[in-house]
Amino acid sequence: MKPYQQIPIQECGEPLISIPLDRFAVESPHPYVKLGANYQSRSPYCLRQSVLAALVKAQNLLQQDYSGWRIKIFDAYRPVEVQQFMVDYTFFELLQQKGLIAENLSSEQRQQWLEKVYQIWAVPSDNPATPPPHSTGAAVDITLVDATGQTLEMGGEIDELSARSHPDYYANSTDETDRIYHARRQLLHKIMQQAGFCRHPGEWWHFSLGDQMWAWQKNQENVNTFLTARYGKW
Repeated sequence: MKPYQQIPIQECGEPLISIPLDRFAVESPHPYVKLGANYQSRSPYCLRQSVLAALVKAQNLLQQDYSGWRIKIFDAYRPVEVQQFMVDYTFFELLQQKGLIAENLSSEQRQQWLEKVYQIWAVPSDNPATPPPHSTGAAVDITLVDATGQTLEMGGEIDELSARSHPDYYANSTDETDRIYHARRQLLHKIMQQAGFCRHPGEWWHFSLGDQMWAWQKNQENVNTFLTARYGKW
């Protein structure tokens, strides 16, 4: 169990609603659908109502200083079944890169490789007390698009299983290109933070509002208060 999963959830019952895709840039086709993930009748482009309102606010803040720029949505709502699919997909992709075969692994070796996968992916838990953040409708994976519609390079791909995924990976670099990457990550963080989101400690692209991770981070920032999560599994 990760520390944030110990935060109690007091579900507020707020609806999961469709993101107005004409207001943002989006990945098309959806990256996980392209890999074979089955959302059944559900759309990945949904968020809880207040989370979506905050995302709209973040984009408005962005455009105050960068006219024509937009937030690009990579992923939003993710059913637990899709979370499981992506954990399995990443696991087998990682083994393939290492020249390993899953059937030949001991249970201990399998768990060691899964732990590497869980550095990026939340455990696809059906336990209502420990839902994956994206399965609550309160988390979103995003990047930035400039006024020409060009997706900005951020110094690493979304879902990349490497040290480059850490938000401050380029913070101390003196390389000019690295400094640009860091500035863009900081800009993304700034607008999302001002809109009420918290950024995942280990992923530059992942932001949430109202889920367990958000509450845990808020509690870390202010030890004199204790927030609970208001969004559970949808």
